[in-house]
Amino acid sequence: MQIDTIDIYHLGLPLRQPVTTPLGPREQLETILVALHGDGATGWGETSPGAAPLAAGEWAAGAFALLRDWLAPAVVGQVLSSGDDLSQRLAPFRGNPWAKSALDTAWWDLNARLQEKPLHELLDGKRQAIEVGPTFDRRESIEEFLAEIAAAVAAGFDRLKLKFRPGWDVRMVDFVRKECPTQQLHIDCEGGLGLQHMEMLYRLEDFALSMIEQPLGPDDLVGHAMVQESLRTPIGLDEGIGNLAQADIAMELHSCKYVNLKPGRVGGLTPAVAIHDLCHEHCTPCFVGAVPQSAIGGRIGFALAAKENCSYPADFFPADQVLAADVAEALLPAKDETDGRQRVRLWSGPGIGVEPDRAALEKFCIAHAKIGG
Repeated sequence: MQIDTIDIYHLGLPLRQPVTTPLGPREQLETILVALHGDGATGWGETSPGAAPLAAGEWAAGAFALLRDWLAPAVVGQVLSSGDDLSQRLAPFRGNPWAKSALDTAWWDLNARLQEKPLHELLDGKRQAIEVGPTFDRRESIEEFLAEIAAAVAAGFDRLKLKFRPGWDVRMVDFVRKECPTQQLHIDCEGGLGLQHMEMLYRLEDFALSMIEQPLGPDDLVGHAMVQESLRTPIGLDEGIGNLAQADIAMELHSCKYVNLKPGRVGGLTPAVAIHDLCHEHCTPCFVGAVPQSAIGGRIGFALAAKENCSYPADFFPADQVLAADVAEALLPAKDETDGRQRVRLWSGPGIGVEPDRAALEKFCIAHAKIGG
């Protein structure tokens, strides 16, 4: 397909409640949408690295500028027959996987629309409904924390994810496990621990966790291999898998037993699928992570989660609870009548199954650029 023009939108979506960050409260979610126009159709992609370079080394305004000034001009007017073609066009520009993922995910949506297939079908997805689990972070009191967890269990969520850090650690997990003795439960350390915390990690062996996600820093694949060799509990890698080469090293070192796939973190669906396939070859299950984003990015993640090796319940961003307004209809989990578990049912329309609302794009647009045409 030939890419005729590209639209780039820097959006500020209003939040229901301000979010506290190290830089102060934020009242909106900044995200980037990209529209690729070609062969009479339009494909949509999203990247949402955050408003500041905190969780990732990139941020929304920076990604917008990079897409506008460098990445989109390198792609517009080109014939791209595959995601690998797009990757080769973007290869001269070092790093910046979040910005690149906006173009890559839009290419996949455009390709699916041109073939009149749902994106999850084009990605060779094997399921029509995605099991998901919520994430719980620290609250003012353990009573409030446990009440939220009890409500999720009652609603039919079988998998629970707990943020874990020094000061909110083993005692918290003990409380939750006593309240939820049979739930799938795992913790996410977000790289906040080190080898000096091995005694704490050993204590976690008592709680039958599904995994310990990203205990050490993202660059420490050797350290993760040492931890995994020492523990029965599986290690999951998130920030530690930023590209296919890192995934290959992790597989060779046996650094983990699960991999969290985020299209934005690895540069889009093309590298995410390659990492998925590599993990499948090594019998290492994947699951799809979620970041604060619009319904566009949410649907892209769910399409990836339909793949065969994404066998652990996916994360999901509760857009209806966090965003006061969105640019498209978000997919929300619902209780499956067959077993009572919460799942997200996928769509049957082409691509990601929706178009962004043009009025919402204009209303929440911080900046817009059109490349080509």
